Amino acid sequence: MNSSLASLGQQALHELGDVFKQVEDDAADALIDAIIAARHIAVYGCGREGLAIKGFAMRLFHLGLDVHVVGDMTVPHFGQGDLLIVTAGTGHLNSGEAFIKAAREDGARIAVITSQPTLSTPKLADVLTIIPAQTMANDQNTKVAVLPMGSMFEIAETILFELIILRLRDRLGETAETMRTRHTNLE
Repeated sequence: MNSSLASLGQQALHELGDVFKQVEDDAADALIDAIIAARHIAVYGCGREGLAIKGFAMRLFHLGLDVHVVGDMTVPHFGQGDLLIVTAGTGHLNSGEAFIKAAREDGARIAVITSQPTLSTPKLADVLTIIPAQTMANDQNTKVAVLPMGSMFEIAETILFELIILRLRDRLGETAETMRTRHTNLE
């Protein structure tokens, strides 16, 4: 592949646009409703998806929500009224399923973000958001995205999280200014 960066970038953005044409607003709205209704929110993902969902947690915190990253020492007991959000782009995540089962046993709701809705982890969701983008589960098909491996899903997920933050900001009556007051000063 000896294409210019501009050409590759345009192709990637075109493919990303095609992904968002297929993301259902109702599914995003269901996730937003679940977030607003939650007493505590915890997020979990592995690898680059884990980085994306940690960024989402940071923005949820900036909105004034009680959000935690699974694995941190400050995650409270999860139960009734709480929401666990798991990203499992490839549709199966052993560790995620273990956390889902633990949270569900005590009554927490589960949201899953994936590109493979028929596999095991998404089947455990109360709220399912599908991002129909390439992951490592389908990066060897005949039509492969310009970006390698699961990059298209990871980037689409990051953008979806930011779009959800915009909708949440409006629904919660927050502004960029009120969000900024919650940004850390310990950098």
